Amino acid sequence: MAHYALITLVVKDQEKLAAYLKVGGPAVAKHEGKAIAGGPGSLSLQTPHGETRGVVLEFPTPDHLTAWLQDPELAEVHALRNAGADTTILSLPEIA
Repeated sequence: MAHYALITLVVKDQEKLAAYLKVGGPAVAKHEGKAIAGGPGSLSLQTPHGETRGVVLEFPTPDHLTAWLQDPELAEVHALRNAGADTTILSLPEIA
């Protein structure tokens, strides 16, 4: 059963976030994840904390999501994301 990650990013450093966006997709794909919503066409409707971006990722299982977050080979990628934005990641099971 699919498992999802809802990620919101409140931008702190536009250049670092742009650098992350170049490497973030391949890092997700390494753990069989894919973006299913979000991206450049996103529109922030309420932004109480500053410029906000978001994406929904789909993984085959919760273990794939956890492996993506804990992969030591991706530590620099995650650090770049966190340097570019205050990040919230919610783990969401598929509703059967």
